[in-house]
Amino acid sequence: MANDLPSVCFVGLKNIPVLSPDFNMHGIGGEEVQQTLMAKALARKGYAVSMVVGDYGQLDGQVWDGVTTFKAYKLDEGVPVLRYIHPRWTGLWSALKRADADVYYVSCAGMQVGLVTMFAKQYKRKVVFRIAHDNDCEPDNLLINYWRDKKLYEYGLRRVGRIIAQSEQQQAALLRNYELNSDIAVMMVDHCQFNHNFNNRDVSVLWVNNLRQFKRPDLMLGLAELLPEFQLHMIGGPVGGFDELYDQIEAQASDTKNLTFHGRVPYHDVNDYYERSKVFVNTSDTEGFPNSYLQSWVRGTPVVAFFDPDSVIECEGLGRAVTTLDEMAEAVRLFVTDSAAWQAASDRCKAFMAREYGEDKILAPYLSAFHELAGKEGKA
Repeated sequence: MANDLPSVCFVGLKNIPVLSPDFNMHGIGGEEVQQTLMAKALARKGYAVSMVVGDYGQLDGQVWDGVTTFKAYKLDEGVPVLRYIHPRWTGLWSALKRADADVYYVSCAGMQVGLVTMFAKQYKRKVVFRIAHDNDCEPDNLLINYWRDKKLYEYGLRRVGRIIAQSEQQQAALLRNYELNSDIAVMMVDHCQFNHNFNNRDVSVLWVNNLRQFKRPDLMLGLAELLPEFQLHMIGGPVGGFDELYDQIEAQASDTKNLTFHGRVPYHDVNDYYERSKVFVNTSDTEGFPNSYLQSWVRGTPVVAFFDPDSVIECEGLGRAVTTLDEMAEAVRLFVTDSAAWQAASDRCKAFMAREYGEDKILAPYLSAFHELAGKEGKA
């Protein structure tokens, strides 16, 4: 029965470019993808699903794929300092109230966790928070600029109804640093339409990330120098506060003959690059659990990376976990030139995704949390 299902509202101000191709010229991150994929999956299962989003010029209450959206505010709206109250606090609460959900789902460390939790307390609703990055569990390394926003995050973190982590290392860090328990749940994945074989993949090496310092885009330039025989492809848009870094990487990439710098590529177009690539590389110092890994593995693309969450790359043979740039170059060279080694890794990637990332299996812990918090019977 539909009325036995809790209504769920996802709070993601930058989700519209993933939800609607009409707005895909705007930048996104991994959490926008995760929230949107889950919202659409719940809608397909008959849940009443809404989403609090930024104002991109769309109609308030507009529906995409069964997900009803409510506008909070324009992301650049308001007078600095004062805009913290209006329109950010007032606009967010207004949209949350219009959504009128049983459970609100929020992810990523930030002030929004505190604001959503305060709203839920006042209106007797429930909140699920999902850790998006390892630093969300490290109070001294939070990716939050202002003291005020850090305090709001920590206020909300201690008062949400349920916390969901991406990995055992996140779970352990949260318990160690905040003395809070969490459940582990894997991430949603956008499944592929094509599965190209080794000979039909015309992109030797692919890097996809927003250009921020901890993503270490500079190391991709170094990798290109170590692999002059291959053409490398780099995709990533600028992020607020890192414009100078973006300009620097773009300029250096233009002087590197075997590196093609694409800049920002819309979400709805980027999967084509994962399907065409022989190897995906990640040079980040820290991460959560990268969407890019899942987008690669489901397409049979091995991953070579410094960051290996819960050692899954190494344990499952889904590419190669490395510690130096020279090791990364060696691993890339193997997979790009040895079709047998690539095929074996590609087959392991596809088998792993088929075994661990079926939609019902992914959704089970989230649905359990939604139903338990809302006091609803049964599961869809």
